[in-house]
Amino acid sequence: MNLTDRVAVITGGAGGIGSALARRFVAEGAAAVVLADLDAEAVRAVAAEIGPVAHAVGLDVTDEEQVRALVEETERRYGRIDLFCANAGVATGGGVDAPDADWDRAWRVNVLAHVHTARAVLPAMLRRGSGHLLFTCSAAGLLTAVGDAPYTATKHAAVGFAEWLAVTYRDAGIRVSALCPQGVDTPMLADGLAAGHLGARVIAASGAVLTPDQVADATIAGLAEERFLILPHPEVAAYARRRAEDPDGWQAGLRKLVRRLRADRQ
Repeated sequence: MNLTDRVAVITGGAGGIGSALARRFVAEGAAAVVLADLDAEAVRAVAAEIGPVAHAVGLDVTDEEQVRALVEETERRYGRIDLFCANAGVATGGGVDAPDADWDRAWRVNVLAHVHTARAVLPAMLRRGSGHLLFTCSAAGLLTAVGDAPYTATKHAAVGFAEWLAVTYRDAGIRVSALCPQGVDTPMLADGLAAGHLGARVIAASGAVLTPDQVADATIAGLAEERFLILPHPEVAAYARRRAEDPDGWQAGLRKLVRRLRADRQ
């Protein structure tokens, strides 16, 4: 995937990784970048800052009709979608006792929104025999988000769905990538650290906290190489291997880290 003259759509585009991707895509020569976000005012401000190549749309990714309308309008306006970045996501900070409403929202945003995306964009991509889907799945989709059971479960599901798409449609010309960063300096992590949430503290203690721009750089490199797993934190690959080779040892090490962080708070 070379971004020159490409048309890209990015959900969750009002800030963080989404807006960083948009700026980088434009710098790489994208013909158009459509930014979508639940916060319509904020995403319009980002698009205005980027310039005329960017177009902003208010969007609830949990509403399949809105996702379909976004795809249809983008295809009418620009003729095609070359790259769709399903980047919107939510965390809950809850465990097994998190309210059903939190579990439901995590499922709808972190998983079903990707299903809505695939249903909407695949028909035209398959007719052309080309297209790229990028899902922001988080390292939690390969490991565990301590302190957030709904986030862990739904991000694992997101990686699984992305892999299914890659296996099913690669020979038809469709590329699929799962972007799995660990700690990123976004409001999601910053708010968790400010509140002292255990999960956020585990992330901060597990490796470097990257800027959204650094994640965007890694994404450009991963798209260019058409990699399925894009890992801005290289250590995540080592963690995933360790987890696969020795699940009990991996869990023991993670529990030890959790005990240490809890003791530090006392």
